[in-house]
Amino acid sequence: MSRGLRNRNPGNIRRSAVRYLGEVRPSRDAEFKQFETMAYGYRAMFVLLDSYARRHGLHTLRTMIGRYAPPSENDTRGYVEAVSRLSGIDADRRLDTRAHDEMAAVVAAMSRVENGTAAVAEEVEQGWRLYVGEGE
Repeated sequence: MSRGLRNRNPGNIRRSAVRYLGEVRPSRDAEFKQFETMAYGYRAMFVLLDSYARRHGLHTLRTMIGRYAPPSENDTRGYVEAVSRLSGIDADRRLDTRAHDEMAAVVAAMSRVENGTAAVAEEVEQGWRLYVGEGE
């Protein structure tokens, strides 16, 4: 099982001062956040990508993933190509971070790249409901 799945952090979000709903504190992983459930891990991915758009003006897969998985740590070009192919969304098309269908596809594709296995659709959906305030 991959580290992201063990941590219920399908996006492998690194530890930081940012606190997410459902985050296990303190994380028992020295580098990455841990979440109570996979749904909370997916919610954190939706929140993080939305913050990239709102706070940093990043609105495409290419620009978002460039920040999320920078070349100093990743094969960013390959990551962008894989997420674009898996999600069916052009890497340079403007994303609406409040659009369910496209963001669920993006987050599921990112999870696939991060963990090497397909995301469980119901967990992504639960994460989306938490993100838009329909969970809990």
